[in-house]
Amino acid sequence: MNRRELLKFSLLAGAGLASPFAQAQTDTKQTDGTPAQFLPKKPPDPAPQENDIEKYPTCPYCGMDRRFNHRSRMLIQFSNDLPDPLCSIHCGAISLALNLSLDPKAIYVGDNAVESDPRPLVEVSKATFLIGSDIPGVMTKNSKVAYGTAEAATAAQKIHGGELMDFQQTLKISFTDLADDVAMMRRNREERRKRAAKKAQG
Repeated sequence: MNRRELLKFSLLAGAGLASPFAQAQTDTKQTDGTPAQFLPKKPPDPAPQENDIEKYPTCPYCGMDRRFNHRSRMLIQFSNDLPDPLCSIHCGAISLALNLSLDPKAIYVGDNAVESDPRPLVEVSKATFLIGSDIPGVMTKNSKVAYGTAEAATAAQKIHGGELMDFQQTLKISFTDLADDVAMMRRNREERRKRAAKKAQG
């Protein structure tokens, strides 16, 4: 995709006239690393939140199992109905940063105020996030857990500690945490490689 084509696509996408799914299918061998090649690859879905785990079992950014991480999973529905199914707000932050040409229509997160397996989704505007508690985080050392009601979040805070925040505050912290979290994941990956090599050597 040359610069003229990219500009044309960006203008059309902003007007809702382009076909992002068709552009997303561009052969990566023909791309030059521009953000357009990172557009969500799933076809448009007007109701992506319905049976989202069955339809989208893995996170496209890290490959993690969204059912296993149903408590932390997120789902972004862009204005053109392209869905981006995610394992956590860590990958949610990556998606929102990469897909600047697309406007979110709705953003969902697992609702830990409801005791079910899997957790239902709730729109982030209605959620309260518990940040920095002793609840294990997903892809981060700084735990971020969403609750569909402020009462449930406050009750969890009394048990696990942490601070209560809205989505925008939580997203800012997620961006701040990315550097440390990526460094942590790289260290963990290297340690696993060393253990595997040592085991292979007997």
